[in-house]
Amino acid sequence: MPYRGSLPMLFNFEMDFADSLRCIPMMVRMNLDLCGVKVSLRQWSRFTREDRSALLNLPMENAAQREKYQAFLVNLIRLRAEEEPVFLPPITAAAWQKADDVPQSIRQAAISHGVAIPSLNQWNHLSTLQRFALIKLTRPGHENQNFVPALREFFES
Repeated sequence: MPYRGSLPMLFNFEMDFADSLRCIPMMVRMNLDLCGVKVSLRQWSRFTREDRSALLNLPMENAAQREKYQAFLVNLIRLRAEEEPVFLPPITAAAWQKADDVPQSIRQAAISHGVAIPSLNQWNHLSTLQRFALIKLTRPGHENQNFVPALREFFES
């Protein structure tokens, strides 16, 4: 279950940067995908602590909230990073939005790390944010050191 202290929706495996929010939390990463705006780590580093916290806390449950989130984010990129935002195609049917099949990337990552592949029942019982995090932690070209800690957090608690 995500950490729900003063910083909502942070996982335990994200706690090493929780105080500063120096890295983009999974909750914000999912929101970025949903609102269709790319944020680089360099841009993120130019946001204030308050900006980062706001991006973590702003609701994204309906189209109107996504539009507000996107407008807020676009303004931050222009104001703090002094750049034009990069827009991405909208997410319509991502693997993390589906609970009916364990994605191949998760299966392969589990095998390569020597851990059990989540069962369909386990995958089905994860929250959308948990599925999103696991998929993000299996992307090629990334260190993905938090994949196994995330699996343990999600399935051993």
